[in-house]
Amino acid sequence: MRSPSRNRGWFPIMPPYPNKQEITIVDYRHEYRRWLDNVGRQTQDELAGLDEAEIQDRFYRALEFGTGGLRGAIGAGVNRMNRYVVGQVTQGLATWLLAGDGDAARRGVAIAYDCRNLSPEFAEEVATVLAANGIKAYLFDSLRPTPELSFTVRHLGCAAGIVITASHNPAKDNGYKVYGPDGSQITQDAATAILAAINGIDIFRDVKRVELETARQQGRVEIIGDAVDRAYLDCVKQQSVNPALAAGMGGEYTLVYTPLHGSGNRLVRQVLNEMGFKRVIVVTEQEQPDGNFPTVKSPNPEEKAGFALAVEYARQHDAELILATDPDADRVGIMVKTASGDYVNMTGNQVGVLLTEYIASRGKPPKNGMVIKTIVTTDMVKAVCKKRGLAVMEVLTGFKYIGEKIMEFERDGGWEFVFGFEESYGYLKGTYARDKDAVVASLLIAEMALYYRKRGLTLHEQMQVLYRRHGYYLEDQVSFTMAGSAGLERIGGIMGALRSDGPAAIGGKKVLAVRDYKLSRRVEIASGRISDIALPKSNVLYFELKGGGGFVVRPSGTEPKIKFYLMARGKTQADAETMVATMRDYAQMVYDKALANG
Repeated sequence: MRSPSRNRGWFPIMPPYPNKQEITIVDYRHEYRRWLDNVGRQTQDELAGLDEAEIQDRFYRALEFGTGGLRGAIGAGVNRMNRYVVGQVTQGLATWLLAGDGDAARRGVAIAYDCRNLSPEFAEEVATVLAANGIKAYLFDSLRPTPELSFTVRHLGCAAGIVITASHNPAKDNGYKVYGPDGSQITQDAATAILAAINGIDIFRDVKRVELETARQQGRVEIIGDAVDRAYLDCVKQQSVNPALAAGMGGEYTLVYTPLHGSGNRLVRQVLNEMGFKRVIVVTEQEQPDGNFPTVKSPNPEEKAGFALAVEYARQHDAELILATDPDADRVGIMVKTASGDYVNMTGNQVGVLLTEYIASRGKPPKNGMVIKTIVTTDMVKAVCKKRGLAVMEVLTGFKYIGEKIMEFERDGGWEFVFGFEESYGYLKGTYARDKDAVVASLLIAEMALYYRKRGLTLHEQMQVLYRRHGYYLEDQVSFTMAGSAGLERIGGIMGALRSDGPAAIGGKKVLAVRDYKLSRRVEIASGRISDIALPKSNVLYFELKGGGGFVVRPSGTEPKIKFYLMARGKTQADAETMVATMRDYAQMVYDKALANG
């Protein structure tokens, strides 16, 4: 990586969470002064009011760009989300597209955005920069789910796609995700090439722009809307496993839905209604888009607290199911009513297993059918698929890797994609999109709940049936935030220590083997036997435990966090719970030790 040039004013965009030796130290004060000389009055006033620590944090390096794009707090500075950073990244993307695809300008780029603060403004910035570079921009007329962007790239034959979102991050954040022509998030090779182009762009002098209305009049920006929605929803509806069931009985099934102030409201409700679910109760306080998320601490459907209002509605209307989609509607969480009348959360792993069983049990699965999961997703799905005659493939964490495999299946013809999911509440059936889709997942979950209700079972009870059949699997996750440069060093230190001197046992369970995805190898502890891992390199360690289960560690790709995935298998629920608890204690010990070591 080049050193910063004072003459050019170049400033490096860093890849996600580099090791200490990879961090380029910059004169943050010089960059701060350059911003004061080049930005508008409002931004100048914001910068002038900062203390020294905040100035350093905003300018000691630039916001990370990688396969997850950009994500960070809104504000002025190179380590923040703002129109200048969005413009620089878009100019780099445009430069890369035009250099690599002679038809990119005509094919264009699809642009979507969610409910977050400044999302519409950032989306317009993207469109005007692309148009100024001669690239056709297809801009949605209002907020849309992220999976619809994935669909739109393929539907319109675009060269790329961009969605402005920070998913389930806190309200202070926003982000920028890039998709390739196949509708999947960009690969590491593409991200590296785009990063190189971005790093050659001066954030003030090199970004081309044109007025939005001028670009529209010239046909360089096209506003898209209902027609694309209709095409997308038609594809979603085709994924129904038993459409006659919802058409016949959906009108008598009551469920509660909350979009958590996000972009799922209109399309989730529309597809449920069109398929026959007429008694969908919407949480009024969380219905309208609002980037401040005023009714929840976090707009994350993984967190039980976000369901508080929805549970009140469910009790009032005697609903059997609660659905909650995140701000960009690519993930959905659920709560279900039990036989005792309580409402309980179902984890992403549980819902994925239930959906796999439901999809596979309805009709004869294809002989070459494949279910795809990530390496940190429950192994219970392997037992379900074995019984149902389906194969299972593992990929790295991130739904883009599932999207890549779908493309490979279509190209090679060896496997037929049946279903894909990840533990973080992301699911996809069908190949119309290449990202997790809460719209189709909401439809399938509602349909599945109705199917088991007809057989006298709640989803919670059906999960117990599967546990008795396949064994008790339990998963949990622990994550620790380590912000700033010191946090990056600590994260690197944790990974380095576990890699060089890993545990012999975790929670009383012997470590049988270690998978190091950064080195692409699996080492059996007893024999020392080494085998290759045929997946892209990634900074992930997976400790396989005796008796089943695993302990997985990886830095987050989108947030300043280190994540521990706790995966247990026991003969009883109590066995699995005990194992998870001891693994949680071990993760806490690793974190505490890192803090103690500075």
